[in-house]
Amino acid sequence: MKKLSLVLLVAAMALASLACHKEASYNSATDTSATTATDTYASTTSTTATDTSATTATATSTASALNSDDTPFVNKTAQGGMAEVALGQMASTKATNPDVKAFADRMVTDHGKANDELKQLAQTKGVALPSDVDQESKDAADKLSKTSGKEFDKAYIDAMVKGHEGVVKAFEKESKDAKDPDLKAWVTKTLPTIQDHLKMAKETKAKLK
Repeated sequence: MKKLSLVLLVAAMALASLACHKEASYNSATDTSATTATDTYASTTSTTATDTSATTATATSTASALNSDDTPFVNKTAQGGMAEVALGQMASTKATNPDVKAFADRMVTDHGKANDELKQLAQTKGVALPSDVDQESKDAADKLSKTSGKEFDKAYIDAMVKGHEGVVKAFEKESKDAKDPDLKAWVTKTLPTIQDHLKMAKETKAKLK
């Protein structure tokens, strides 16, 4: 009987020891797995955040570059475009000749679109465009607003011919001399439209005689 009790005691101790060993092994494996998963996630998150930040910073730096030689053209074009739209809107209301009205509507549509494109381009380059036309354009608009009928039609078209002759020359020069490749591409794309405006203005003026 004593031998049987001794045997049972030894067996119980052996089972307890085995259970403790398994629990320790399980805890060790769990800790290793959790640590590895946490470290991997932290490493991946950190790397991704760093790469994204670096990429964004690089893109912003590249997009913001605009050569100072191009700035005067961009500013003057922005003001000229706003003036064209404003005068076109005035002519759409005051003009009596249907061809003049048609030309004015074309100015509002085309220059409105060009203005939006230039604004978007300037934003990518970090350039703040003028928010209003220059004083010369304001004075011209004020003078034109005081005319009416055929006098208005003729004065408006005369101004459009003269103005577009200067704009075409400026765009032709910038299409060759622009330092910024994105600006050069926009100028080159827009130039044919400006040339067509000049042609249309001259044809309309001829009809008024």
